[in-house]
Amino acid sequence: MTQPAQAKTPLILLAGPTAVGKSEVALLLAEKIGGEIVSVDSMQVYRGLDIGTAKPTPEERGRVRYHLLDVVNLTEPFDAAQFLRLASAAVAGIQARGRVPVLCGGTGLYFKAFLNGLGEAPKADAALRMQLEATPLRDLLAELAAKDPATYRKIDRQNARRVIRAVEVLRLTGKPQSRQRADWSHSKAGPGTAMFIGLTRSSSELQERINLRVDKMFEQGLVRETEKLLKHGLAENRTAMQALGYRQVVEHLRGVRSLPETIELVKIRTRQFAKRQMTWFKKYGPSTWINLSLQDAFESAVCDILARVPAWQPSDLAFIGENI
Repeated sequence: MTQPAQAKTPLILLAGPTAVGKSEVALLLAEKIGGEIVSVDSMQVYRGLDIGTAKPTPEERGRVRYHLLDVVNLTEPFDAAQFLRLASAAVAGIQARGRVPVLCGGTGLYFKAFLNGLGEAPKADAALRMQLEATPLRDLLAELAAKDPATYRKIDRQNARRVIRAVEVLRLTGKPQSRQRADWSHSKAGPGTAMFIGLTRSSSELQERINLRVDKMFEQGLVRETEKLLKHGLAENRTAMQALGYRQVVEHLRGVRSLPETIELVKIRTRQFAKRQMTWFKKYGPSTWINLSLQDAFESAVCDILARVPAWQPSDLAFIGENI
C-alpha cells in the first residue's frame, strides 16, 4: 500500500560546467529514484535551440519526464524571474505526485534564484535599454567599475547583455546592483530535503569532452539548424544569440570566418565558458562535489550521490519506489 506523502521529500540539484556529464547522471538518477528532471538552462527554454544546447533526445524524454524545455519562442524574452516561477511550479507538481525533483543544469543564476529568491531590481526600461545598447561596451564597463565595483569584479565582462542590465539598474535606482541582491546565504528552496551537488572532471578530460561535443553538434547539423532559426527571429533575440555555437555560426553564415575556423572558435569559447562556470559554482554553488574522472561509470556517480543524501534512508527509497 502506498504510504502518504512525507514532508521531507528529497530535492536534488545537480550543477557543473558544460559537457561534464550532468545530463547523463541526472537521467540515470531520476530513473533510479522515480524522479523528474527540471532543466536549469537559460537556452534550453527556447523552442528550436536543440542541437546547440544539447537538449535531451526524444528517447531520453521517453525515459523520464522533463520540465522547462521548449517553453518560449525565439521571439520571446526569458529571465531568472520567469525561471523561478516555472521551476517552483514544476517542483511543486513533481512533489505532489510523490516523485523526486532533480534540477539539473549549468546556469548559476537560475540555481541561485531558485534557492534564494531574487533581489529587488527594477523592471527593464525600454528607452534606457536602447540607449545603453548603443553605448560602447568599454564605456559601460568603465561606468560599472566606478559606481559598482563589486558587480564589476564578478560580472562576465564579455557578456554585453549582463553588463547593460547592471548599468541599467544603476541608472534607474541610483544604487549598485550588488546591493540589491537577495540574501543568498539562506536557502529558500521550500519544503523538502535539498542536496546541492556539483559535478567536475579533470581539465584535460573536460576539454576532450567539449571538443567531442562540438564536433558532434556540427555533424548533427548545427549550421542547418541555425539557418532555419535565423528565419524565425534568432538574430533579433539578444538572449538567444548569446547561446554558444549559434552566434559563431551566424557569423560564419555572414562570411566572417570559414567553417573550420568557426568550429575551432566554438570549442575555444565553450572551454572558456566552462571555466567561468566552475569559477562561479566554486564560489556560490554546491557544497558537495563529485569528480566524475574518478568514477568508473555514471552509475557509480549515481550511487555516490545516493550515499551522500542523509535523508534517503532505506524506508524513504522504498516509498519512492512505490510511486514509480
